[in-house]
Amino acid sequence: MLDAALIKECADPSLKPAIVEQFVAAAGSTDPLAVTVKSGGRLVLVPKARSADEAMTIVRQYAGQAVVRVGLTQFPAGVDVKNAADLKPDLVDACENLRKGTSMFAKILRIVAKWYGNPKAEDVFPQIFEDAVHAWKTGEFEGVSVFQAQDPGDSVELPQPDEVHSTDGEEAAVATPEKQAEANEDVERAGIRIDLSRIGGN
Repeated sequence: MLDAALIKECADPSLKPAIVEQFVAAAGSTDPLAVTVKSGGRLVLVPKARSADEAMTIVRQYAGQAVVRVGLTQFPAGVDVKNAADLKPDLVDACENLRKGTSMFAKILRIVAKWYGNPKAEDVFPQIFEDAVHAWKTGEFEGVSVFQAQDPGDSVELPQPDEVHSTDGEEAAVATPEKQAEANEDVERAGIRIDLSRIGGN
């Protein structure tokens, strides 16, 4: 579970705390120093970082030649960065990572909601949330590169319930690490299945 004070202080204010929690449970990590590297759809095994410096060394080593995700929100390193040397250590700072990640995820939610025609009903939100989590993991939604895409901004109002139940009746996001791998697999049905359980040092 994410610390409520951390959410209040650092998360994007446009997202309800429950949505932030469920986003991190579905797509993020419990370790602020977690670095995940994928190349060609395959997971690259990297050493577990024990400090911010170690984490940034791994990030800089792979940024630009593989998909590198970092920290609590598994933020994509290298978004809006031209050079690996420009990557800042705030990627592995829990607060900054949560701020950047939830801000980007809120933008992706708005992109998905706009595609759905800006529905106002709360019961449509779980599908929007699931599609946004999938877009966060793959970097794409309906052929659009979501991290670089324009933010629809205030033209989209998100109906956010206090918790998200997925469209098949199960909760879309599960907070326990054991079930997190299952939740990740559900969202990544379209991709290659990879055992992520070893990454967190479990």
